[in-house]
Amino acid sequence: MKALFDNVSYQCSKAVTKSYSTSFSLATKMLSPTIRADIYNIYGFVRFADEIVDSFHDYDKEHLFDKFENDLKESLEHRISLNPILNSFQYTYHKYGISYDLVESFMKSMRMDLHKSTYITDQEFKEYIYGSADVVGLMCLKVFVKGDLERYDDLKESAMALGSAFQKVNFLRDLRSDFEDLNRSYFPNINFEELDEAAKNQIVDEIKADFTLGYSGIVRLPHEAKFGVYTAYRYYYQLLKKLQNTPSLEIRNVRVRVPNYEKFGLLANSYVNYKLNLV
Repeated sequence: MKALFDNVSYQCSKAVTKSYSTSFSLATKMLSPTIRADIYNIYGFVRFADEIVDSFHDYDKEHLFDKFENDLKESLEHRISLNPILNSFQYTYHKYGISYDLVESFMKSMRMDLHKSTYITDQEFKEYIYGSADVVGLMCLKVFVKGDLERYDDLKESAMALGSAFQKVNFLRDLRSDFEDLNRSYFPNINFEELDEAAKNQIVDEIKADFTLGYSGIVRLPHEAKFGVYTAYRYYYQLLKKLQNTPSLEIRNVRVRVPNYEKFGLLANSYVNYKLNLV
């Protein structure tokens, strides 16, 4: 029975989430069980695509990415894949009517990472952010609103802003590894070697604006999704505050983190705010 294979596929996506991101996994656990599996399915898909372009340095990345993309298209067309990650993703894709445009934009940005190392203009950066982050937020939003198009359209702008904020925080935190290990520089007109406080604060202010818009959507999310998304928001905002308080020279030399004890403190505080209807 395919149901057994589908369950195995879901377990693979869940394992990928838990293995690759403790923070995202923790936030996903705060979602309602009715939608949790589908978020695992989305994360597994986007994580595997990202791993191809970021991690498999000893292999032909372009060949692997081409194969992954072809397998993805076949899985969406035939509603099955022997790649369990793609099989679980296609299930969620069809269940909620996720637009192929979102998937296509995501894959386009991932493919850019194979060859493009710098983003000179704001337009280039926005295009990359849209495909690498905003559309992931929109895929998740489709699940959160259970395919309700009216609610999706109402929350679309804030979901994109939250996706942008999360991605930009990651970029700021990972400036060193992106530059030294992957030879990439995402922020336009920002020289990693010359990052100063003014440039850092400009980036931080931009991210705060994204968070403000993103939060306006969190408070309007369905009950099943609100606590999990709010938990992720609190974690990333705390990470941004740490980056803001870290001298630019130090950001260029260390990877700023939120310790586990702070993560669990944020979780407890988020739960209290949620239960008291302060979100």
